[in-house]
Amino acid sequence: MKQTAQFHDLKGQSIFITGGGSGIGAWLTEGFVLQGAKVAFVQRSDASALCDRMEAEHGNRPLFMACDITDIEALRSSIAKARETHGPITVLVNNAASDNRHGLQDYCVEDWDQSIAINLRPHFFTAQAVAQDMREAGYGSIINFSSISYMMGNAGYPAYVAAKSAITGLTRGLARELGVDNIRVNALMPGWVLTDRQRDLWVTPEALADHIERQCIKEEILPEDIVAPTLFLASSASRMMTGQALVVDGGVVVTG
Repeated sequence: MKQTAQFHDLKGQSIFITGGGSGIGAWLTEGFVLQGAKVAFVQRSDASALCDRMEAEHGNRPLFMACDITDIEALRSSIAKARETHGPITVLVNNAASDNRHGLQDYCVEDWDQSIAINLRPHFFTAQAVAQDMREAGYGSIINFSSISYMMGNAGYPAYVAAKSAITGLTRGLARELGVDNIRVNALMPGWVLTDRQRDLWVTPEALADHIERQCIKEEILPEDIVAPTLFLASSASRMMTGQALVVDGGVVVTG
């Protein structure tokens, strides 16, 4: 992984990432590792091989904890373990999500609740769990991954779109709530990032060409393109930014 920027204040900081073992999350984990941060992350699937590679390549092994983020008690326990291992958490990245497609009529209450339990509920309870760490440190940064899907009014996954919209509202509310303690809360809004999952499930030549035509910058957005903006929001380089939605989409929502 090529570093495009160095944020020296992130060295030695305790970072907690949800979904940090695959997709965009794996790139985020490596990005913080390369900054010299102490990284802990949760992932439902096994990410031991990722940790082995980072230790071998960078000499900085992240702490992986298997966890289903819909289990809030397990998530709290993982945060406690990260704190015990790396010290008080000063950067929280709520990255994990599921953008499974679904219709309106074929979606039941249980499906809706499960989507919210993955895509929105953890953002609140992780913030709740790390807030005291950040108060005692005198600073902190919470980065909530949202999406431009609701800004575009995308069809095909209304529960996901609703959750991503709510994340922006939660971000603004928490920014006001926690700002008095010098804790910053921002949302990061990726466009169509071409992870392996996206390519395997939903990318077609026609859909991709149509989407890139809507972008101001006519290039594919890769997972590594999301790393530096996240590091920026985590670092003191953005110390007076809070309650903001940072869009990284090649310019789609500018042009509509």
